[in-house]
Amino acid sequence: MKSKLVIVGLMLFTVFIGFGIIIPVLPQLVTDVSPDAANWHTGLMLTLYSLMSFLLAPVWGGLSERIGRRPVIMIGVLGFSVSFLLFGLSGDSLLLMYASRVLGGLFSGAVTACIVAYVADVTTDEQRTKGMAVVGMSIGMGFTFGPLFGGLLSKVSHHTPFFAAAVLSFLTFIAAWTKLEESLTPEKREAARLRKRVSRWTAFRGPLKYLYSLAFFVTFSLAILEATLQLYGMERFDVTPLKVGYMFFFCGLIGALVQGGIVRRRVKKGQEGRYIAIGLLFSAAGFFLLLTAGNWIAATFYLCVFGIGNALLRPCVTSLITQKTTVDQGTASGLSSSMDSLGRIIGPLLGSALLGITSWLPFVVSGILSIAGLALLAQFRSLDRREAANAA
Repeated sequence: MKSKLVIVGLMLFTVFIGFGIIIPVLPQLVTDVSPDAANWHTGLMLTLYSLMSFLLAPVWGGLSERIGRRPVIMIGVLGFSVSFLLFGLSGDSLLLMYASRVLGGLFSGAVTACIVAYVADVTTDEQRTKGMAVVGMSIGMGFTFGPLFGGLLSKVSHHTPFFAAAVLSFLTFIAAWTKLEESLTPEKREAARLRKRVSRWTAFRGPLKYLYSLAFFVTFSLAILEATLQLYGMERFDVTPLKVGYMFFFCGLIGALVQGGIVRRRVKKGQEGRYIAIGLLFSAAGFFLLLTAGNWIAATFYLCVFGIGNALLRPCVTSLITQKTTVDQGTASGLSSSMDSLGRIIGPLLGSALLGITSWLPFVVSGILSIAGLALLAQFRSLDRREAANAA
């Protein structure tokens, strides 16, 4: 089990380095091409990416149940590589930039949803939170180093990070081809082929619907932050792509340390709800503190406060979903990935609209949403306890 987690952890780390590389340069690149509508183009590109992921994630999840996780993950990583290459070749063409984001979103669900299902396949309920912490830590480390590399590579040109992301994704594809083992036995795949297909929304019922809604809220507020932070910083304290790279580097580093040192080692089965509540409070504090930042160093510190909360939230929510689901892991992970994508569809557009009204509004709304998440958590825990008592 440990060797499989190491392999998928390294894959996620490499893929999300490639994803994180573009974070500091995308808003600047769009601003250079279309300065009058940069916030809308940035938001729309992020939204289209997530819309494609939302539509295709359950398809990839169901397909992985029938043909296996390994081939679907490999297809997704290769598609990622092609999408980054297309953006690198886009020049000043907004049309090619949009095409690249659509292509990337199409394949993203094949990577994220199927790797979560893969980890669920190879871990027991007792090991699940630790397994999801490895997933979260790998993604966090990718986001730690990716934006920093992107900021440094932007010194060469604003398109260079995309070529680097394409190369990294292709190297990950080669690694998957040679090292990644299938997690589903032929018998399980055959059973999935014979089983009647079910909608992803069959998982959205009972207490779990509140967890899925919470997963949406978490990603929704994060997507608002990702779409607006650099544009907000450019207006408030003249932030550059390199400085944004450093900001996300330290945020990701703190998050990875939390997931590796606290979530993986200290969170036991049954304790996830407590840490989710703590994570929501930290996230809300980070959003509100960002409003007081007068320079990029202070903003980095407050972003790290948010990072602590997000690092506690995501693996614990994912672990609870995989533990409590009454459908197969592919369907559950597909819906979880879809809720994640849905948050990233609406978040950037709303963030861009709020930023257009006034610069501080996106962070206030995100902070309020984090606090509102406590109500969803309370409802889940209440219904879950009631169902457990009735079953006993």
